[in-house]
Amino acid sequence: MRLMPRPALLERPRVDQWLLSHPGWAREGDAAITKRFTFADFSAALAFAVRVGLAAEKHDHHPDLTLGWGYATARWSTHDAGGVTDLDLQLADICDGVASR
Repeated sequence: MRLMPRPALLERPRVDQWLLSHPGWAREGDAAITKRFTFADFSAALAFAVRVGLAAEKHDHHPDLTLGWGYATARWSTHDAGGVTDLDLQLADICDGVASR
C-alpha cells in the first residue's frame, strides 16, 4: 500500500495574498479559511451544498459545511497538513464558481 504524500502547508503571506483577491473569504486562525454564502431560500443553499459536495468528492477533499435557511458556510482546511494548502484554495475557488451560477 502506497501512502499519499502529505500536502504542503501554505505560509501565512501566501494565504493572505489569496484572501485579498477573494472577497468574503476569511482566515480562521492559521487552521482554515471560511466564507458564508447567502441565497434566496433554503433550497438554493442546499443546491449549493450538494454541488460543493460533489466537487469535494471528485477531489477527495471535504469541507465543513453549515447549512441553514438562505445560507451555507464553507470551511476549508487540510487536517493532514494542519492548516491551509493549495487544495483548500482551489476548492474555495470552486465554491465561488458554484455560488455565482
